[in-house]
Amino acid sequence: MEFRRVNGLPPYVFAQINGLKAEARALGRDVIDFGFGNPDLPSPDVAVAKLAEAANNPRNHRYSASRGIPNLRLAMATRYKSLFDVDLDPDTEIVTTIGAKEGLTHLMWVLLGPGDSALVPSPSYPIHLAGPGFAGAKVITVPMLDPGATTNDPGDDFFAGLVEAWESAEVKPRVLICSFPHNPTSACVDLAFMTRLVDFALERELIVCHDFAYADLGFDGYKPPSILQVPRAKECCVELYTLTKSFSMAGWRVGFLVGNAEIVAALTKLKSYLDYGTFQPVQIAAIVAMNEATDYPEHLRVIYQSRRDTLIEGLNRIGWDVRAPRGSMFIWAPMPEPYREMGSLEFSRFLIESADVATSPGVGFGEGGDGHVRFALIENELRTSQAIRNLRKALTKLG
Repeated sequence: MEFRRVNGLPPYVFAQINGLKAEARALGRDVIDFGFGNPDLPSPDVAVAKLAEAANNPRNHRYSASRGIPNLRLAMATRYKSLFDVDLDPDTEIVTTIGAKEGLTHLMWVLLGPGDSALVPSPSYPIHLAGPGFAGAKVITVPMLDPGATTNDPGDDFFAGLVEAWESAEVKPRVLICSFPHNPTSACVDLAFMTRLVDFALERELIVCHDFAYADLGFDGYKPPSILQVPRAKECCVELYTLTKSFSMAGWRVGFLVGNAEIVAALTKLKSYLDYGTFQPVQIAAIVAMNEATDYPEHLRVIYQSRRDTLIEGLNRIGWDVRAPRGSMFIWAPMPEPYREMGSLEFSRFLIESADVATSPGVGFGEGGDGHVRFALIENELRTSQAIRNLRKALTKLG
């Protein structure tokens, strides 16, 4: 049978790694899992309590609103004002999504169609590369990092790649998807970079979709900027914000698309045909999380920074040279030179089989990803230290 939307998808290499993890655990082995960016930290107590209370009210069991209940959109507007000094109209510039992944995918349906194209950095989170294809559009990739870069952050080379991709495209792209702090590379940018991005888009009548999943995860004093802080950004930009990482509410599926009112209205219209929104008790609990657990993202940020430091220090100590990122919940680690010929998928397999350590192979994140593995900061410091001991024994070629 032919399944047109999925037959063209590349093999999901992460499924192979998940299979290896399952096999190892079935044999009784203790696999230390840095593979899947699935937060292990609990959601705020006040949100859990409010969820239970709201779920016990039968009135909340009915259909909700696909755009999100008014007080949830108001709480989001209040948060953006507090964090970024960005004013958002809850009625016209915010729509609730069932997590950022759903929001981005359906956003592509709104913005793109057959014959269109989108610019996407590579490597990138898989849905960023696949989402335009679901809408029938072509993906034009732009290298996220220069291979010889001395930092994890993009610079002039990224913009040079953008210009080259734009100018060489037969059909001029309509959309640019980006995400900072970036998954998987942990690349971070400042407001000046965002300003250049907005200027680039305005000059070319391009729509920028910024996936801001790690908005609250900046380290060593770094605070990730919102693209909406840039003057005139609302003319061409929308941003996806989610409670997944900021409040450790991954399974709750609460996200938002904010920014340009016309684009928000278009997604709202599409969603009115597709869903009735997140379960209303979840929306009510999310309001409480943002209004009453305002310090929780900082509590989580401190934990992730400590995990980052433990992992980076340990990897460098055993001879695996890895740079510390300024943000996100990931470490983007170039494969050690003696193992590079294996490729990232085989290297990830080797780490499970020889060290009981699971990572994500870089090849799963698209062009430019091979030669790296991604560590997610989802294991505590004790488990991370054990992983370093395991790696020291397995990576004998590091000396």
